Parts: sequence; structure tokens; C-alpha cells
Amino acid sequence: MRVLVVEDEVRLAQTVQRGLELEGFAVGLAHTGPDGLWRATEESFDVIVLDIMLPGLSGYEVLRRIRAAEVWTPVLMLTAKDGDYEEADAFDLGADDYLTKPFSFVVLVARLRALLRRGAPQRPVVLAAGDLTLDPAGHRVFRDDVEIVLTPREFGLLEYLMRHMGTVVTKTAILHSVWDAHYDGAENVVEVYVGYLRKKIDAPFGRSSIDTLRGVGYRLRADGGAQLAER
Repeated sequence: MRVLVVEDEVRLAQTVQRGLELEGFAVGLAHTGPDGLWRATEESFDVIVLDIMLPGLSGYEVLRRIRAAEVWTPVLMLTAKDGDYEEADAFDLGADDYLTKPFSFVVLVARLRALLRRGAPQRPVVLAAGDLTLDPAGHRVFRDDVEIVLTPREFGLLEYLMRHMGTVVTKTAILHSVWDAHYDGAENVVEVYVGYLRKKIDAPFGRSSIDTLRGVGYRLRADGGAQLAER
């Protein structure tokens, strides 16, 4: 199995390389964002270990460009950053797993083997609710053929709602799926981000696509929402 390790700490990268080779992996190394992007898109690997803090291009940008190039190799993000937002952003951009430094080599190998058993995912289908479309792979959203720019968190929330369109989802379910399974902050952050979405995907187009069921949760209308007013 071929593994690409994109890590700017040379000693760490070499240590990981030696360890993985002892486990039977064939390992390629890259120490900058541009080099990692080139190898990931021009060579064939079974899994990629990608650091976030890289010179030239961040791991986030490398991942975004890998997915934009329709390369679906499983990616494990490896970083010294430790925070819910960093992890959520990585998943929003198409990461398959996330490991924080310092890490256990045994855990790294176990995570890689799990990704390999899972195999490379197929290109995600474009999700649609009426004239509202979301492309998970290209990380783009359109309404009436007009592109809508969303933050990673807004995009993650909209994708979750679209994957459950027509179904009422609770704030707790949203927090666990879009934020973090161990999130213990205020639930009203969901209300805030639903408000952000409405201002971007509904208000400019005279639509109302996200229903609020007080005391229950939210539901995205499968038809994209009613026309509220002439544009």
C-alpha cells in the first residue's frame, strides 16, 4: 500500500516513513504544500497523511485543490492545532480523518489501515433542493445559477440539512455532525448559523427554504422553498 506523507518537519516525516515502512507500507514524502499537491494529483497513492501547517500552501488549501481535481484518495489530516473549528474545517473540505500531534504511532497506523479498508470514496453527487444546489466535491453552492459564497461552517450546515432534506433535524444532531460529537457549548450557535444561511441562500432570492419547528429543530424543504417575493 502506498502512503504519501506531506509534513514539513523533516525529522518527523522521516520517522513516520521508517515506521510505516516497517509496517509494510511504501512511503512517499513531501515537505511543502506545492510538492504535496503535485505528488497527490500526479502520482497514485492509497492514502495521504497531510499536515495543516505547511510552507507554500496550507494543508487546507492542498486538500481543497486535491478534491477540486477529483482525486478521492483518503486523507488523514495531521496537525499541531487542536480545536473543534480546525477539525470541522478539515472535514468540510473533504478530509476523511484527523489526528492531532503529538500522536501515537500505533494509533496512526490503525487509522490508516481503517481508511484503507474503507477504500477511496466515489465522487459525491451534487445535492439539489429545487433551484438550490450544493456540490460537496467542488465545495460550491448555486441558486438560480448564481454562485453563493459560504464559510466552511455554513457550507457544512447546509450540506447536513440537504442530506436530510424533508426531515426535521434537532439542534443536538446538527451540533454533533457539523460541529463536534463532544461539543458542549451553547446550542444557540445553531440558530445563529441558520440565520447566516437564510441571509445568503434565501433572502436575496425571495425564498424561504429552512423551516423552524420550535422546540424540535429545523427542516430544509425538498422543493427549495416557497417564493416569498419578486426578485
